[in-house]
Amino acid sequence: MRLLLFICTYFFFYTLSDHCFAQDATIFSPDSVRRSVTATEITRNLKIDGRLDETEWQQATVTGDFTEIDPYQGEKAKHNTFVRLLYNKNYLYISAFCADTLGKKSIRATDFRRDFNFRGHDMFGIAIDGFNDRRNAMALMTNPFGTQRDLLSFDDLLYDVDWDGLWRVRTARSDSGWVAEVAIPWQTLRYLKSDQSEQSWGINFFRNRRMTNERMAWAPHPRAFTALRLEYAGTLKGIQPPPPSPNVRVQPYLLTQFSRIRANGRTDTPAADVKLGGEVKWALNPNSVLDLTFNTDFAQADADRFVNNVTRFSVFFPERRQFFLENASLFGSGLAQSDDFSGGAMRIQPFFSRTIGLDDAGNPIPIDAGARYVHRSVKSNYGGLLMRQREVGNSPTTWFGVGRYSKNFGTQNRIGGLVTLKSENDLPTRPGQTNVLGAVDAFFRFDEASSLNTMAMQSSNNDGTGRGFAGFAKYQYATNQWKLWWTQSVVTKDFDPRLGFVSRTDVIATTPGAFWYYRGKHLPFKKIIRAFEPSLFLEWYHQASTGRLIERSVGYNPIWVNFQNGSFIGLIITPTYQLLTEPFAPLGVRIGTGEYRYTRWSVWASTDVSKKLSARGTFETGAYFNGQLRTTDLSVQFAPMPHISLTGRYNGNRFKEVGEARTTDNIDLYALETRLAVNPRLQLIGIYQHNTQDRRDLWNVRLAWEFQPLSFLYIVYNNRAFTTLNDRRQEQFVIAKLSYLKQF
Repeated sequence: MRLLLFICTYFFFYTLSDHCFAQDATIFSPDSVRRSVTATEITRNLKIDGRLDETEWQQATVTGDFTEIDPYQGEKAKHNTFVRLLYNKNYLYISAFCADTLGKKSIRATDFRRDFNFRGHDMFGIAIDGFNDRRNAMALMTNPFGTQRDLLSFDDLLYDVDWDGLWRVRTARSDSGWVAEVAIPWQTLRYLKSDQSEQSWGINFFRNRRMTNERMAWAPHPRAFTALRLEYAGTLKGIQPPPPSPNVRVQPYLLTQFSRIRANGRTDTPAADVKLGGEVKWALNPNSVLDLTFNTDFAQADADRFVNNVTRFSVFFPERRQFFLENASLFGSGLAQSDDFSGGAMRIQPFFSRTIGLDDAGNPIPIDAGARYVHRSVKSNYGGLLMRQREVGNSPTTWFGVGRYSKNFGTQNRIGGLVTLKSENDLPTRPGQTNVLGAVDAFFRFDEASSLNTMAMQSSNNDGTGRGFAGFAKYQYATNQWKLWWTQSVVTKDFDPRLGFVSRTDVIATTPGAFWYYRGKHLPFKKIIRAFEPSLFLEWYHQASTGRLIERSVGYNPIWVNFQNGSFIGLIITPTYQLLTEPFAPLGVRIGTGEYRYTRWSVWASTDVSKKLSARGTFETGAYFNGQLRTTDLSVQFAPMPHISLTGRYNGNRFKEVGEARTTDNIDLYALETRLAVNPRLQLIGIYQHNTQDRRDLWNVRLAWEFQPLSFLYIVYNNRAFTTLNDRRQEQFVIAKLSYLKQF
């Protein structure tokens, strides 16, 4: 081990001596003269079919000359992209011809999932800044088969990745490339009301050519950022959109449900149910949207994935219900680990929508009604959420309220506050409780590379309990060569965010770290290897109530190699110290109090996820408290064509003489996901999961047909079975749901 660490450390500092800051991949400031493109006005509506054979497209101005972002920042893109823009009184039209010398042979797409994983697909995208404030972006993306991906971005920092806009796209593929034809209703776009005859918006176009793992953009930006960093965007000129006016989207639903439950050795009488409900979205003006929901239902929501957790951190399950996913970035401010694991493992979120309408086990609780109001503008953002949860069994009628305000100032700074309220009615068995949380937060972007995010929170209950504090400050420095961070957080023992989530309480966390992205002259095998990216993760946790050190880990990542095709392999070595002040039982293995020192070794690897057969996984081994633990997590995807995608996952934990009873045990988790699609609008998705710990099984099968934009027919089958003490419980549900969206 010492020899390996010496070799890796020597190579790290030897290559560091290479003048990495003089690479072509430097952070540059936005150009004072922005690129511009003009849209051509037309009088009739176009047929969206991906053919571009209308005469209007031939008359439109063509723009192109994309710049390569990755791997060679600043070079002319190797494959041309030609963009045209048209508009009339109803739509903004955008077309792109993504030229490719290999034509159809070059295309990569692994499935037809909406909001697809862009790392596995060819993609053309559009970032639109209708307010022209260089902060807010509406991003619309498509792959060569017309699958949609859309999101809202704020400062290229906060993202509503599950926002679904109303827009249409069709594509066509040929031996010279592929075409995307997009129609965006003006009601979907957000822009300022103006007395001028013409408006100018911020805009950027970007493209991924996945076969060679290249990123390119019309308005160039540093590789460390995305095309949603609108300081670097170009300008869309010459458009005369209709004056923004209130528009209303109504989406009622009709649902029928059949259920059967078997428990305690007997089968309950099968039950059938019919429900009516729906949602209304009213854009009061370009800045403000009011959402109303009645008898809210999430029967079609994706199933939670099983997790075997061997850490002391609580598991954070992501929100999967559409109503709560929209505008999540406004209410979801807090501290979380980034997708690349930077920033530290602590999670502090004052508002977490899964506390509404779900119990602790993830089972649904009926929601009678709710309302959400959101206002976004150049100067400020604010909103409120109010929901009423129905009384069911031991769960009382409960009101949930959230209020949020943030003020923008300077180039990309803001300061704000948030309040949450959970109020329960009395039950015959116990009095109701009211929980209140208040928070203030701020974000500062000092320059293109440096930022600071901070928040302070106070909670309390009406019975005098739950009076606690939490806060954090996270500094980050990100360039093309470095990503450095220092996160300091604290959560007191009595902090009680009933509408929020914290991964640990009674803790002071200090979690600095660094990534180094090296592409210099000493990098070997450059035709195969794109970057050498070692990193360091430091984590210290002290008990807030006593000041004692209760956990320390040093995640040393001496080897991390990213290959040109997007695959990677890395080694992480983590010496760890733990002081358990109370027993800890991961996966039912009880570990007693005391001091523990051990080292974990893990290998992370992935093949090219855009190929028909791909795999990724983690193998971790070494000491674990007073014993040994070997963990294997492997996912394999087979996608012979985008219409068919099969993904299998295995997670295995091998305990050897761990804990008070010196337990030796195997706990496994298996999952299989099948996706069969006629096209992006008609799909059959099946998920099976099995956990050996409690013999838990879950089947979730969904037929989804989008018969017109954002109008769906779902047929869902759910089967859950699990063991509780000496009993086996099985729950079966068959659901048919029809929702229809009408925009006025």
